[in-house]
Order: sequence, then C-alpha cells, then structure tokens
Amino acid sequence: MYSKTRSGGNYMNSEKRKKLMKEWLDEATIAQMQEKMASHELTSEDLVFMYLEMIAEKNPNSNAILEVNPKAIQIAQALDDERLEKGPRSMLHGIPILIKDNIDTADDLHTSAGSLSLAEHYALKDATLVKKLRDSGAIILGKTNMTEWANFMSDRMTNGYSSRGGQVHNPYGPFDVGGSSSGSAAAIASNLAAAAIGTETSGSILNPAAQNGLVGLKPTVGAVSRTGIIPLAHTQDTAGPMTRTVEDAIHVFTSIIGKDELDPITRKSRQFEKVDWVNCFDLNAIRGKRIGIARAIFDREVTTERAELFEKQLSVLRELGAEIVDHVDLSCVEDDLGFAVLTHEFKADLNSYLAKTNPSNPIRSLADIINFNKQHSTETLQYGQVLLEKSERTSGALTENDYIEALERNRYLAGEIGLGKSLDDLELDALVFPQDHGCSIGAAAGYPSITVPAGFSQAGEPFGLTFSGRAWSEPLLISLAYAFEQKVKARRKP
Repeated sequence: MYSKTRSGGNYMNSEKRKKLMKEWLDEATIAQMQEKMASHELTSEDLVFMYLEMIAEKNPNSNAILEVNPKAIQIAQALDDERLEKGPRSMLHGIPILIKDNIDTADDLHTSAGSLSLAEHYALKDATLVKKLRDSGAIILGKTNMTEWANFMSDRMTNGYSSRGGQVHNPYGPFDVGGSSSGSAAAIASNLAAAAIGTETSGSILNPAAQNGLVGLKPTVGAVSRTGIIPLAHTQDTAGPMTRTVEDAIHVFTSIIGKDELDPITRKSRQFEKVDWVNCFDLNAIRGKRIGIARAIFDREVTTERAELFEKQLSVLRELGAEIVDHVDLSCVEDDLGFAVLTHEFKADLNSYLAKTNPSNPIRSLADIINFNKQHSTETLQYGQVLLEKSERTSGALTENDYIEALERNRYLAGEIGLGKSLDDLELDALVFPQDHGCSIGAAAGYPSITVPAGFSQAGEPFGLTFSGRAWSEPLLISLAYAFEQKVKARRKP
C-alpha cells in the first residue's frame, strides 16, 4: 500500500546528496567517485539519484538526453550490494554512463539514431561495447540525443538536431554544439553523468568534444567493436569515450576495447593486450617528442582568434619539451576525400542493420526510412533528406567502380601519402590541430585522435587541441594529451 510517510534514512540520504551535489559532484572524476564509494561515503544509488536530479534541472536547457533508464536505481542498488559482498569489478563499478542513441541497449531504452522512424525501436541485444560496460559494472543511465542519422541525412541540417529529440544546445552559450555526438558532449559538459559514449565516422566525437570543453577519444578503427551500432560507413565507423578528463577517458576506453568475432577488424586490438595504461599518466610525456603542424589543413578555415589560441598552446608544447615541426605537407586536403565512400557504404550497412532488428520493427531498409519521412514530412523533413536519397540511389551492393575507386583513393591519400607517410618520413610522434581540423583525413585512414580542452574564446566558446597519430598509437596520444591537460588545466564548467 502506498504511503506518503518518508523514512528518516531516505531523508538523511537526500540531505547528504544535496551537500555532495553542491560541493563535490560537478567536476568529480571516476577515481574520486570510486574513493568515496570505497570509504562508504557514497553509494552508486546516491550517484544515480544525484545525476537524475541534475538531468531534471539542466536537461531542459541543453536537450541532451532523450530518455533515462527506468531501472537505473535498481541496477545501482544491486551493484552496491555486490560491492559489499565481492568488491568492485573495475574502475567503472557503479558509475553512471550515457550512451549515444545509435548504440543498441537490450533494455527499456530505445535505439533510433535520432529518427522518428525508429522512435519505438527496441534493440534485441546489447551492442558489444554496451555488454562490456555492463560487465565492468557500469550503469547505463540513459540515451543521448544526436544529429539525426549521424549527420548523414541532409547537407543543411544543423549540428545536434534530430526529428525525435529536437535541437541539442551548447551549455556554454549560443555556440555550435558540434555533431553528431552532440547530446553526449552537452550532457557530460553539463555534468549529467560521469561519462558518455559517442561514435565517429568523420569528426563526430572530436568536433562536439572540442565544442563543449571535453576530452574526446576517437580510437583506431578496430579497437572497439561496432556490433550493435547503427552504422554510417564500416570502413570508418568507431565508438569512443567523451569525458571531462583524460584519466576518465582511459577508464572508459580500456573497458570497451577488445576482440569481437562479429567485427573481424577488432582482432587487431590484440596490440593493446600488454599495454600498461597507468603509464599514460606521465607528466613528462611530451618532452623530446616531435610534433608536426599541418597548417595547410586549417589555415584558411580557422578564425583569427582560434589561430591565436592555437599558437598560444604550441608555446605550451614547446615549454613542455616538444620539438615543433612546422608546415608539414600532408599532400592532400580534406576536400580531396569527398563523400563517395560514405554514400555507398551507408545504404549497404544500414540495410544490413535494419534487416536484423526486432521483427516488430516495420522499418527494414533505407527506402522505408525515406518513405516514412515523406509520409510524416512536417515532423521529419525540416532540413530535407537529400543525403538519404543520394545513398538510396546506389546499388547497396558495393559493386560500383565509383565506390571502389573512392575507397582506394581515400586510403591512399589519407594513409600512404597523408598522415602515415608524413609521420614516418619526418619521424613525427604526432600531429596537432586546432579543434577537430584534419579529422576526415584521420578518419579515412582509420587512425586515432584525441582532443583535449585548451581554452576559450573571449565570448566563452570552448577551444580544443587535437593530437593525431598512427594506427594503434592511443597509448602515446593519451599520454601526450594527459601531460598537456595537466599543464594547462583549461577546462571549466559551463
């Protein structure tokens, strides 16, 4: 029977949580959360309640979160009980994490890629990375809004917009929120969870992370399984963490990497098996490193103010002992890569994903999505669907010469004569870029990048520095980002 009487224990917990929310939670790291849970000052249930209160308070402003997991509190209670009985499973035990809306979760949360056509779609299985997170003890707190279809619906769509969720807003002010992992970025910048997972095909982690004052890690293609993620292009897609600190990014990343038989390229992730990730926490990691600057990639695009911020941070890198190799020629620019690979792979990959969804899902193909949007045009076609229609005109069989030639050209331009050749010929350890410039070259090559907060414009817009390197160089890139982060300490909450 329902009673309005409130127990003294619950009231006391509520008062304790309010104090922690006010004085501690905002920029608390995963390690600090674990310390308080280990000393019994905090429970996972407390964390979930605090984040739910933050979501109720702040999400109406950012529109970052589509829905929360109705079982999150009960999952937290179970994990608290397990901690008392057996101890924590990992650094993520009891930690609330948000998941981008294109990643399958076999629970009470939908998976829609931001589209109204999939607004009632429930996945049959967890994505492999979600299963890894659950196995590590993480709590899937909810799903984040995103740029619809990973920003491959229309060339006019604004970053952060979806027909299912509406527009995501940058918590720092009237600035571009970035895309397509917009909700993941805005949510973590606003402290609506400890960390989030984003996905990237070309800039979709790095761009919103930079725009929202976060650390965003775009891994080497193959480091993290793509099984159970609504795809854009299989040769470039990957998932990665979006966090407030580099240390938190390591905790999340190491929980989701690894081999998956259903995603063959992940076999190469065995290269991380013997890595001691603690070594990434190296304040001297930048000393003696050769870091390249490919100015032709961004000189004409970056604003004067961002160029000045970039030069300021190059001085910091020099101060930390880096040898700056300027005017590196990558032998290509981002426009050379085009969209042909994405246009062809999107139809093939999406049709394969949709064909395997719950039999109750009426949307079984890209053609079904296009027709649904036409039938509900007022709600779904604010920006049109020219990219969906262009992809639908391909065969979906990946047999066209245009596709094969574009795939070979992009891999050659980005890897053999672009990033890869420049890094090798000039004996560079990494390249650095302002914001997410250069992201499409790294994406086409399948190489990793990490962006880290590096300052703000006079108007208060976040500015990030991105480190890019060879395939499987995440330990090096993370250590460079960590040393830089600890020196500049540029992040500040909205």
